[in-house]
Amino acid sequence: MSKQTVFSGIQPTGDIHIGNYLGALRNWVALQDDYDTIYCVVDMHATTVPYDPKELHDNRVLTAKLLMAVGVDPSRSLLYFQSQVPQHAELSWILGSMTPLGALNRMTQYKEKAEKAGQMLGLYSYPVLMAADIMVHKAHAVPVGDDQTQHLELTRDLAERFNNRFGDTFPIPEQITPKRGARIMSLQDPTAKMSKSDADPRGSVLLLDSADTIVKKFKSAVTDSGREVSYDQEKKAGISNLLDILSIYTGRTVDALVDEYADAGYGPFKQAVADAVVDGLAPIRTAYNSLDDEEVGRIMSRGALDARTRAEHEMADVRTKVGLGG
Repeated sequence: MSKQTVFSGIQPTGDIHIGNYLGALRNWVALQDDYDTIYCVVDMHATTVPYDPKELHDNRVLTAKLLMAVGVDPSRSLLYFQSQVPQHAELSWILGSMTPLGALNRMTQYKEKAEKAGQMLGLYSYPVLMAADIMVHKAHAVPVGDDQTQHLELTRDLAERFNNRFGDTFPIPEQITPKRGARIMSLQDPTAKMSKSDADPRGSVLLLDSADTIVKKFKSAVTDSGREVSYDQEKKAGISNLLDILSIYTGRTVDALVDEYADAGYGPFKQAVADAVVDGLAPIRTAYNSLDDEEVGRIMSRGALDARTRAEHEMADVRTKVGLGG
């Protein structure tokens, strides 16, 4: 029996932080055991807001290296740059012709980003390209966080619309969300998710941060006026976030950590979290530093060739069904 296909992508915008890793990338690595995994650096998505071309070019390679460093294995997963597989954009146009404007108007991420970047067509139609990313490989499942649920629902809707109009073609992709780590919060605002676009750099711990930087960021993490270490996401959002992080990096339960650190005070507790993260990120930093940029570029090019071949096979069927084949 053939394995089901999983697809996911990550933008090459800014540095990857532990929220990305714990909430998504760690899961990408684990899925390689049981699925036909396809992972993509979605660089076309990164052009929907103002950007610097050189910075985008450099970040593409940096992101690819980090994916390999965390354990995405090009010999086990299809890994490539989205822009090198034009079938993504082609399918996006076909899907865009059947996407209701009302569905796009409801997208909360568009409203948030449009306030900063302006109302642009690319940003508005972003969810359609995201649907094409998933559907061009006929993915059965997508590992995404809660913040991407709305986009995945649009993908499911478009797959159903296409199938109803042109015949059974696309699977209706299911969502895979990790049981732990799906929402790692900012160290400076524990009510907001850790983000690449956080205006305060102290809010995110980057995978390539030095040990000293990691310790400083955790020491400055916003908590509350008390000193008891306990888990309460409403009253102690900051401490609860740190407990979640420490639990994942140590493999211990939150209850066991509360028992150990309840009366230790915030200082020693924050140091323990920092030490666990430093130790957890050390192998990733070592793996990243061992990778050669040119070799990574060659690996991504080979991946794109395989992805184009695979996507073209699927698009030939799509073109025939919509009347554009031959």
